[in-house]
Amino acid sequence: MSELPAKHVSDSETEQIQVIFDNHLNGQGRVFGGQIAAWIDIVAGVVARRHCNNNVTTAEIDSLQFKSPVYARDIVVFHGKITYVGTTSMEVRVDSFVEDLSGVRKLVNTAYLVEVALDSNQNPTPVPKLIRESFQEDAEWAAGEKRRDLRQQRRREAY
Repeated sequence: MSELPAKHVSDSETEQIQVIFDNHLNGQGRVFGGQIAAWIDIVAGVVARRHCNNNVTTAEIDSLQFKSPVYARDIVVFHGKITYVGTTSMEVRVDSFVEDLSGVRKLVNTAYLVEVALDSNQNPTPVPKLIRESFQEDAEWAAGEKRRDLRQQRRREAY
């Protein structure tokens, strides 16, 4: 089997914009956290699919900490990019921001998701290697290796 051509982080980078409407709100008048999580999952899936050119499935989502509230009529910007790849899996970082009327963005959440590439029989399949071109991309890769090790340790410990 020949090796897949490597891809740059920028090849699959994705941004999604979402306007918050009343039907997205919980009883406290803030956006329902599950809705934000769903949009994060969608963005991560698009990023991973663009990287591997296959369908993908979400294997894991790291913690979601909401640093800022989101209200009706807010604009939320989701920015996703590949940070680390294994053999058949990819780690995707999705940053969520509230954008005010002047265009200033305030961080709401940073999440890391593990996506697995699937072949036509729904089995895991190899993914392209990642070309890193900056200190920041190298730092994300190194942190991704640590997160991968922590995830593996949690699985071993049934955490």
